[in-house]
Amino acid sequence: MKTFRIVLLSFLFCLPMAGWGEYNSPLYLEKTTIYIGEHALLVEVANTDESRQRGLMFRKKLGENEGMIFIFPTEDHLSFWMKNTLIPLSIGYFSKDKKLVDVYEMAPNQTQVLYHSTQKVMYAVEANPRWFAKRGLGKSSILKIESRYIGK
Repeated sequence: MKTFRIVLLSFLFCLPMAGWGEYNSPLYLEKTTIYIGEHALLVEVANTDESRQRGLMFRKKLGENEGMIFIFPTEDHLSFWMKNTLIPLSIGYFSKDKKLVDVYEMAPNQTQVLYHSTQKVMYAVEANPRWFAKRGLGKSSILKIESRYIGK
């Protein structure tokens, strides 16, 4: 009987953790305001492998002028997809010198399409659908972000 109680208590103790996968625990990321051209965007900073992999997965909404900036440690050709991303997004890729090189409109929760940068880039910014287009931001628009933010 005593063994049964210990096993039962152990089971009950572990029960709240059951089902808690890596994506159910929130990531608390620093926020900052960036500018693309003269347009402000409040972004969460994803500058580590963990934060870049998680991105905006499982979000159900995003404020009108909110998004996420992905900062990489070196320039490379980047590809993003929308696995477990519940809302449609725009993505802008920026070169090392912070010039906009590509913008894509991404459909939610699909893994069949990859959105590739056409050249080596260091930054990607995700925002609401058509955020870049609505503001007339095109190739060579400049990203402004504090220099203290670096990719790790």
